[in-house]
Amino acid sequence: MRYRLLAAVFAVSLAATAQTLSVRELIGFIQSSERLIKEGKQTDSEVAKYLAKVRLTERLDDRTIEEMQSSGIGAKTLQALQALRDRTKDLMAAKPIAPEARPAPIPPPSSEEQAAIISDVREYALNYSKNLPDFICTQVTRRYAAPRPGTRWGGSALSEPSWQAQDVLQIRLSYFEQKEKYTVVLANNAIVNKDYEQMGGSKSFGEFGSMLREIFEPSTEARFEWDHWGTLRGKRVMAFAYHVSQSRSQYHLVVEDAKLSIITAYRGLVEVDPGTHVVMRVSTIAENIPPDFPIRKAEDVLDYDFQELSGHTFLLPLKSQVLMSGGDALQRLDEEFRLYRKYSAEAGITYDTDPIAPLPDDKTKETVATDCKDPKNKNLKECKK
Repeated sequence: MRYRLLAAVFAVSLAATAQTLSVRELIGFIQSSERLIKEGKQTDSEVAKYLAKVRLTERLDDRTIEEMQSSGIGAKTLQALQALRDRTKDLMAAKPIAPEARPAPIPPPSSEEQAAIISDVREYALNYSKNLPDFICTQVTRRYAAPRPGTRWGGSALSEPSWQAQDVLQIRLSYFEQKEKYTVVLANNAIVNKDYEQMGGSKSFGEFGSMLREIFEPSTEARFEWDHWGTLRGKRVMAFAYHVSQSRSQYHLVVEDAKLSIITAYRGLVEVDPGTHVVMRVSTIAENIPPDFPIRKAEDVLDYDFQELSGHTFLLPLKSQVLMSGGDALQRLDEEFRLYRKYSAEAGITYDTDPIAPLPDDKTKETVATDCKDPKNKNLKECKK
């Protein structure tokens, strides 16, 4: 089973400070605000109050307001935009926002090919844990927190979260007879030697096989469909979208302090090597979380890569990132898996108290692949791979 545990939650409010925006940024803010209003996380009045403090760098015209109005903005937001239009009448007009020309995507496999691929991936996923050797490794978990953008302390709804490091844990992870055991050896470079489940704060479990198995078990009845071609760590991948209903789910969200636990529906992507049909990445997003539950959002991405272990090569977890939110708070866990070794009861890993540098971003950054035969495709570097 997979568990996602949230440590703390706060309250919700829009940033009260004045913001200077371009017309393009204003449009983006309105679009994100409308989504939050539909989710019940923001109100028309709050958006209008925020817009009363906005300063634009360009003139806002009626045509742009009409385009935003077509997305279903509220009456108070519309009045605030019209007042903003009047305040900017003496500014220079904004440059037209032209859509970027994008290269044509690579055609997807046929429906028959997709069905065969999913069948292969299912067989791989259900046998993944059985084919893993017993091993130990170092799990480095970096935990971060940030106020949610669009709240009192989080700044503009358009801004990126201001992540603040909470702690760094070095964990001895042993995998023996298809069971995982987590022992925290160091916390902020201080010796701990404590079971991970006994540590406070946000935690995540289930990266070694259970995530894949639960998605592909026949009893889960996950629905799959083609999503896109991508490039991950310099290699082409096929991305399939999936969805698991709540009645078939084993995805747990737990708030330890409040002794609350729920099982949610979830969706995500499974990204597959097109030649071998092994899974290179899997992501999950929790759905339909009850409105009164402290955790409002939970999603994670798990990357796999090839690792040498006892003279053999295995596809093993490389990095996992978990994002959660509750009220005004965001929490993030970056988990990296290092120093894989063959398991034995006496096997150990030397832990250095010097900080371990995080993996480079390009190790887990995916780009959307495009058709190299398309004359509009200027990404020559991608086409040479």
